[in-house]
Amino acid sequence: MKLIKQLKGLFSTKEKPIGSYADFWKWFQPKEKGFRNAVRTGQRVDEDFLDPIFSKLQELRSGIYLLAGMSDNNTVELVFTAEGNFRNIYFVEELVAAAPFMPGWKFTASKPPTDISNFVIEMGGYKYDTASLSFYPEEDADYPDEIQITIIHKDFNTENSRDITLGVYNYLDNYLGELNAITIIDSLAVKGPVEAEQELIAIEKLEGYLKWRQKEFVEKYDAVRHNVKEDMYASLNGELEDGRPLVMIVNSTLLEWEGKASHPWIIDFTMEYNGEQTNGMPDKPTYQLMDTIEDEMAAKLPDLEGYLNIGRQTGGSKRKVYMACRDFRKTCKVFDQLNDQHGHNISMNLTVFKDKYWRSFDKFRV
Repeated sequence: MKLIKQLKGLFSTKEKPIGSYADFWKWFQPKEKGFRNAVRTGQRVDEDFLDPIFSKLQELRSGIYLLAGMSDNNTVELVFTAEGNFRNIYFVEELVAAAPFMPGWKFTASKPPTDISNFVIEMGGYKYDTASLSFYPEEDADYPDEIQITIIHKDFNTENSRDITLGVYNYLDNYLGELNAITIIDSLAVKGPVEAEQELIAIEKLEGYLKWRQKEFVEKYDAVRHNVKEDMYASLNGELEDGRPLVMIVNSTLLEWEGKASHPWIIDFTMEYNGEQTNGMPDKPTYQLMDTIEDEMAAKLPDLEGYLNIGRQTGGSKRKVYMACRDFRKTCKVFDQLNDQHGHNISMNLTVFKDKYWRSFDKFRV
């Protein structure tokens, strides 16, 4: 009873809001013994551990989730996960990197890989383990660098396809580790045994196959860079479906570059404005503001560091800026900084996805 009273006192709603990684750990550290005891005993874990930490994290950033357990008899492992959201991965990595040393604790960014020799997940009445799952790689001569995997689940059929697919993704997150599962595999299909088009491979060999393919990819493209100083640009005029004008500026040299796969992460940076009185186009102050934001983004994300500006389109009360990147983390962080600085003047959003061959830019080719 005494412990519960102490915990309730610690989680007073009168605590000051936090605004940085350091603030979070400063809040966490005096409470760590109570947190660790909740996990160690398995009592009131949600109420006295996960819920208060999750609530405090929301003051810094939404979309961060938690997993916790004993990694050994004396150590609690707390995993901060973005649950596959690329926008939040840099945040969990920086949060964990900022954690002070605390005896009895292990802090982890993203779900780590699991030894699957005796690992089983049960979801919706189906099992996911080495007995129920197998795989084979798909190869496409037109896109040789893409890593395409088909997973076979022995119970898959048209009626349970959605449930089985969700279960497979969950299994891969735990087997490969969250970061590997979402960044190494370019496309994933889930099928039943009758749909298999190749000889099946034991699922426990998937990790080794992916490591080999990723190593091969890195060796091929690690030193590839592109200097945009002498590139040619094209200006295109078009129309939206409703007839309003659309103006595009694209780096036509980059669109023909043979090293596209070296920059596989695509960034869609969107700014929205009120263009009702100007046929969907920006007025002069808005145009200048968006140019300023673009210039600031370009200064923080230089091409020689792996950030290539493909082009932009303006019309329909939106400007979209497209980039291709070697890695997505810094781009997401820079967007957050720009949003904090300019978001009160213009609505901004960021979408991140993987496209090794830049097929999403086919619409810009003249």
